[in-house]
Amino acid sequence: MTVKAIIRAAEWHLGADTEDGAPQQPLHDVECTTCGESPECVVGKRLPAEVWALKHTGLNPEHRGYRAVQTSFWRVTPAPGNPLGQTGRIHAS
Repeated sequence: MTVKAIIRAAEWHLGADTEDGAPQQPLHDVECTTCGESPECVVGKRLPAEVWALKHTGLNPEHRGYRAVQTSFWRVTPAPGNPLGQTGRIHAS
């Protein structure tokens, strides 16, 4: 028999993902909505994506729309007093 617990209320913390391997800076991606062309995703700095869009329009004056996405990474962790604690498992009482 498996015992399952239901946690009716527990506090959680939502913040930047600082785990090993998680990107520590935002990713900036841009795509021309006319032709679908895009440069490589840029880590940390937004300016290179902006410059690419301006140059792309300069070379293709009819291409004026862009999809710009900034991606950051979050992690939810148990707050102090949360029964899941740091182990991710319910502590036996």
